[in-house]
Amino acid sequence: MKTFLDEIGINIMTSIAGLFGSLLLVGKGAAKNIKQTFFAIITGVASANYITPVVCDMVRIEDTNYQNGVAFILGFLGLKGVEAFTKKFFKEKLDGTDADNK
Repeated sequence: MKTFLDEIGINIMTSIAGLFGSLLLVGKGAAKNIKQTFFAIITGVASANYITPVVCDMVRIEDTNYQNGVAFILGFLGLKGVEAFTKKFFKEKLDGTDADNK
């Protein structure tokens, strides 16, 4: 099972950290809108799983414990975290400008 998950790019520890982060974010409002809650949890886990390695690589975090902390935070932030990360690190691409063409 672990091999299959690794093949499709899912890190179990990162996903679990992101899951707990997203569950913390949804918290009390979860019962109000099941569809929105489900989407928030999936988004949190996916952003933690796929964005954590990028963030950790960019800021040179190599310790697994710190990486899991970053995954938790990204899971908590979900889409808002992805938006903030994109605006911060890829500002030139979003603005339509490129550092090489200035």
